[in-house]
Amino acid sequence: MTIALTGTSGLVGGAVLERLGGSPILIGRDASKLASGFETREAAYGDPAMTDALAGVDTLFLVSGRESATRRAEHLATVSAAAAAGVRRIVYLSFLGAAPESTFTLGRDHYFTEVAIRETGVAFTFLRDSLYQDYLPFMTGEDGVIRGPAGTGRLSAVARDDVAELAAVVLRDTDDGSADHTHHDGVTYAVTGPEALTLAEVAEQLTAASGRAISFHDETEAEAYESRAKYNAPAFEVEGWVTSYQSIGVGEMSQVSGDVERILGRPPISFAEFLSAHPESYAHLVAH
Repeated sequence: MTIALTGTSGLVGGAVLERLGGSPILIGRDASKLASGFETREAAYGDPAMTDALAGVDTLFLVSGRESATRRAEHLATVSAAAAAGVRRIVYLSFLGAAPESTFTLGRDHYFTEVAIRETGVAFTFLRDSLYQDYLPFMTGEDGVIRGPAGTGRLSAVARDDVAELAAVVLRDTDDGSADHTHHDGVTYAVTGPEALTLAEVAEQLTAASGRAISFHDETEAEAYESRAKYNAPAFEVEGWVTSYQSIGVGEMSQVSGDVERILGRPPISFAEFLSAHPESYAHLVAH
């Protein structure tokens, strides 16, 4: 079975590569940034060269592309390229609660990518991740305040290590040892942490870990857009930032799943455990 991995120059894709074993093919927009010792092929999402890059690949691990105004089109082009190349199985790194009208606007891209994969007729597994735990400390401003319109909504943040380990298992596992049929085919996994925390509770855990007082301020939508205007970011990106908090507020990121424990045979890592094991994740908070 020939496996190709995308996104290996990033944190999740790189962690999957470390755990997978074997000799996967690495595909990226800049082959010089891919790990040495593996076959590498250069192609970006949406690049016509992607079809050739996927030649001879049985299983594709498709990491969602970088956030951009054209990400959905790039995803769909890559899915089409995979089908044209004869890829028989796609394991796609999606997002928790992906839906056509997700409050989190960038989550909609994942839904339409899932639809495109289904429509190819290729075997698939969708890994719908919650927000990553290592992102939470960076939601804190320089003044020690997490700001966003999330209210008392809850978030089941997940450790990247759990995502990577689960992805590696899904990529390796087969029912009967064949290269094109696995018991994960057609399955959507919700990849979450073991609990759903409010952002006020996230702030409390950051306070306990860092020794610095961290708090949460529930912004209005208008306040959220105003407080982020200073970054002069593209409109789609600012909207993504704000709606990610609103998605928490309406409960779209609150699901706590048992899928990590079912696949890995152990509970997922809690946010407190993550902070204990990774003090570097909040070092910037301590420095203030």
